[in-house]
Amino acid sequence: MSITEPKRVVVVSAGTGNPSSTRQLADRIAQKSLDLLKQAGTPATANVIELGPLAVDTARAAVAGFPGEQVQQAIDRLAAADAIIAATPVYKAGISGLFKSFVDVLDNDLIVAKPVLLAATGGTPRHALVIDDQMRPLFAYMRAFTLPTSVYAAPQDWGTTELGTRIERAATELTVMVRAGVEQHVADDAWSSYQHEFAGNASRADRDAAELDFDSPLMRLAAGGRQAPPQREAA
Repeated sequence: MSITEPKRVVVVSAGTGNPSSTRQLADRIAQKSLDLLKQAGTPATANVIELGPLAVDTARAAVAGFPGEQVQQAIDRLAAADAIIAATPVYKAGISGLFKSFVDVLDNDLIVAKPVLLAATGGTPRHALVIDDQMRPLFAYMRAFTLPTSVYAAPQDWGTTELGTRIERAATELTVMVRAGVEQHVADDAWSSYQHEFAGNASRADRDAAELDFDSPLMRLAAGGRQAPPQREAA
């Protein structure tokens, strides 16, 4: 009898307060998602990536061009995720700079076809459109599947039935996507048709130097050499 490996839901929280309303919102969404997956007979676990403690390492990675150990561990968790809950506070009518900096150091291939549930918190309901205006295009560029329902919470939303209803609807969409194995199916059938980075962090980015033909005309030119002259056929 084979044992099914639990699905992995990864929460990315850019909240910095203690307690953080952004983290609290993300936790509510994650718990509802786990409850629905369990009800559907799909075992699942949730893991949280707190971006606040990674702020310095994220800045170093952005400048140096490669991640340190802690940021790499966070990247590895995202690469192995079956679904992502991405939550950010809204500052000055925009997403957190910490959140954007972290996404900036991710390989473009890392979350291709992964379901992503978008969430944000802010001090006023007027910032609710930040999710659709800034977060949705960002993850579209990363070629992820952003769920139709996002969750935004202003101070007056906490404790209301409307917020709970929206969380349940978004979690239901995430549950359906995870149980359907959308990422696996899309990646299996279409991975080669996407443009990929060489030797990236994505779980499927397993190409290395041994697989490349460094003697091809294009690679010769890229290395600063000259293209080999065409061989003449024998008379």
